[in-house]
Amino acid sequence: MRFGGMVGVRSARSGGSGKGPRKRGALRNAALVGVCVAALGLVPAAAVATPGSGVSGTVVAKGTSESKLKIKPPNGPTDVTFREITVQPGGSTGWHTHSGQLIAVVKAGTLTRTLDDCSVEVTPAGTSFIEPAGAGHRHIGRNLGTEPVVLWVTYLLPEGSELSYDAEAADCPGEK
Repeated sequence: MRFGGMVGVRSARSGGSGKGPRKRGALRNAALVGVCVAALGLVPAAAVATPGSGVSGTVVAKGTSESKLKIKPPNGPTDVTFREITVQPGGSTGWHTHSGQLIAVVKAGTLTRTLDDCSVEVTPAGTSFIEPAGAGHRHIGRNLGTEPVVLWVTYLLPEGSELSYDAEAADCPGEK
């Protein structure tokens, strides 16, 4: 009788799977690779970017949303328009809709919006919001404060669309 292997190890010749030590070795190698990759993440990377020159930038407005922004650009070509809007104390936008979404930052003042379902949203300076697209999302923005409301608005509209469309006022209790 010949003995050609290690005690307790099955070989492919003896009918075993032959995967015991090999499988452990492969797992050990995979773990070693994982540790090496993780360690590389801790080593500072060499700077590969080139310094810029002749470029300046100014943050003109910043607002933080209350939750995750759900942006849905139009299908097809999109007009992207950036606009500053000022609403004087006592002023309003009138009831209107948009054919695409708007991302707005309240730069100054406090904007009070009444939505199609008669809910009211108050957005002070330093906050941002999205106005959804479509006729089912009519709304009005009002300045109920004593200082001008300044909005910085980015419109994402289907190519060739107007910035807004007049809409009938919602039948909300207490509305003029």
